[in-house]
Amino acid sequence: MVYCYLANGFEEIEALAPVDLLRRAGVEVRTVGVGGSVITSSHGIPVTCDLTEAQALLTDELDAVILPGGMPGTLNLEKSANVQAALDFAAANGSFICAICAAPSVLGHKGLLDGKEAIAFPGFEKDLIGATVSEKYVVTDGNIITARGAGVAVDFGLAIVAALKDRATAEKIRAAIQCRN
Repeated sequence: MVYCYLANGFEEIEALAPVDLLRRAGVEVRTVGVGGSVITSSHGIPVTCDLTEAQALLTDELDAVILPGGMPGTLNLEKSANVQAALDFAAANGSFICAICAAPSVLGHKGLLDGKEAIAFPGFEKDLIGATVSEKYVVTDGNIITARGAGVAVDFGLAIVAALKDRATAEKIRAAIQCRN
């Protein structure tokens, strides 16, 4: 199971592209609303989530947590006790922790990037505390997957597919959606 947490002010492409790609790969993924079941994106698009944060149970079946960026979405994610608990649970259980754009800052503030290579939206590098800041657009280092921003949301989603399934599945989906390498 994968939880993609959405908070008011999230970047819709960064959230929904990975959700779409994971579902194409047959991965069970649920959108989780922080603060309610209908969450409004940074561009005013309301999204009805599969679960509220109170319904998102932390069990051994949790394979990954995804945090999309956007403002003030990233700040709202970081303020959520449930999101913090999910990150703690994922870190303690070796689940994948995935964040894009400004959201890798949440991981840096928690100390989850110590000794890892990571990337974030330009200007947030200072918040990647303990990380070696990469020049890549998408970085997978162990159980941490980070990406720069909306322009690489498909690549970010495909990196998560590769991590949870395999590279061949990710490449098959890349070809099916006509995405260049």
